[in-house]
Amino acid sequence: MNMSGVNTVTEFTLLSFPCSREVQVLLFMLFSVTYILTLMGNGAIVCAVMLDCRLHTPMYILLANFFLEICYINTTVPNMLSNFLSETKTLSFTACFLQFYFFFSMGTTETFLLPLMAFDRYLAICRPLHYLTIMTNHLCMNSVAICWVTAFLCYPLPLYCIIQLPFCGPNTIDHFVCDPGPLLALSCIPAPGIELSCPILSSLIIFITFFFIIGSYTLVLRAVLQFPSAAGKRKAFSTCGSHLVVVSLFYGTLMVMYISPTSGNPAGI
Repeated sequence: MNMSGVNTVTEFTLLSFPCSREVQVLLFMLFSVTYILTLMGNGAIVCAVMLDCRLHTPMYILLANFFLEICYINTTVPNMLSNFLSETKTLSFTACFLQFYFFFSMGTTETFLLPLMAFDRYLAICRPLHYLTIMTNHLCMNSVAICWVTAFLCYPLPLYCIIQLPFCGPNTIDHFVCDPGPLLALSCIPAPGIELSCPILSSLIIFITFFFIIGSYTLVLRAVLQFPSAAGKRKAFSTCGSHLVVVSLFYGTLMVMYISPTSGNPAGI
């Protein structure tokens, strides 16, 4: 039943990090520096890949696609920074759901790009003689496009279903982003179907991509251990090391926030 017409909530209050004014100013400065460094670092990588023809290879094309980190953090951090210095900390109804859509779509894009990068490293190390014929620039760019399009198609339906729910107060979200879990908790009526489908969707996306990465690197490790020279092993491990760090941080954060029993957000995506 569509009860969206009874909505009385026109804006949401994002608590972000509820703490004293002094601590919020300190957090504002800390996050501002981190935000600027992130923009500069990712921007430098993208510019380097675009301007240097020698870097127009699949590995660097995939790396350059992490300009999505710039888009990703811009969906939440500017608003979070303003909230640190604001007394109201409000976000309009429309802006909240737009943030929800773009934040989770870009996050899902990253979960799809990381396995693609793992597959690229698998081909480079385990199938070096066939690497250039399999992982061509054309295939790489098509795969990247599929990742982006698929990720952005995952969320229109959940978003539409949540928007149709009536929100008649309260309007306080104990989070720094318009997350589906807290949003569903604010609905005037129970929505067990949405509450069940959201964690199923998130679990499928997270675990399928995570186990694909684990499988790829298991094969890479087995191949590397068979290398006759220590120099070859060091080179292979250095090639994969930075990617594994990113995977560990990214998936570790996702599982703590949305999968662990203590996450407190059963409807998260």
